[in-house]
Amino acid sequence: MRTTQAWRFAIATIATIAFQAITQAASAQQPPQLEKLEEGEAPAVTIRKPDQKSRIEEKRAPGGKVTEVKVTSGGGTYVVKPNDQAGSAQPGDLQSNTIRPAQWLVKEFDLSRQEKEQQEEAANVPPPAPPAKK
Repeated sequence: MRTTQAWRFAIATIATIAFQAITQAASAQQPPQLEKLEEGEAPAVTIRKPDQKSRIEEKRAPGGKVTEVKVTSGGGTYVVKPNDQAGSAQPGDLQSNTIRPAQWLVKEFDLSRQEKEQQEEAANVPPPAPPAKK
């Protein structure tokens, strides 16, 4: 008697699933109504060319590994270096800090340039005027 109840339950379940599939197939055949949209205004977007003053210089070790990247953009210059782990430090150790910020170039002194400017100023000094005749 229990097996007949199980068969009845199985047949009822199959019939319910079949009915749901038929109703879903009928509703899927009707496409939704589409509305025609009006054209809007063109977006106010300005496209600029990238700065031509930007310059990136890479320094590499003999093996090809990048050891330093110098970026000059606008009026600022900064240097980014990889953070090599110290000695036998493992990730998670105190010595193996993974953060290394960029180093900004604040002021650069060129002593040879100052000497050249002084020499040019000395060369541009006009000769003294001849003494006046009485």
